[in-house]
Amino acid sequence: MNSHSPNSSPDINAGELLKRLQSQEELAILDVREPIEFHTHNIGGVNLPVSQLAAKLDSLPWPQNKEIIVICQAGLRSETAQSILQQNGYENVRNLNGGLLALRRIRD
Repeated sequence: MNSHSPNSSPDINAGELLKRLQSQEELAILDVREPIEFHTHNIGGVNLPVSQLAAKLDSLPWPQNKEIIVICQAGLRSETAQSILQQNGYENVRNLNGGLLALRRIRD
């Protein structure tokens, strides 16, 4: 399922992300779910739906070389967002495998 092109970054799993969140690390998190989903449950970060991402890339607050962790509910929309960002010059984009569902499973 992971078809990595040479310039793609490795995905991040829920366990690694949870550890980094708990250590209060300053993370660049891009949540690509719809606003209603984001307001219902989120772990912070910037909310920009994947459907608007390509048009609003210049609104992202991070430089293109910063590690950006892309998240959604199950990991599919964030995988699409990862591709869009990589095609637009973002070098270190990591998709949360399994999405917030995986994070919630290990947290609860």
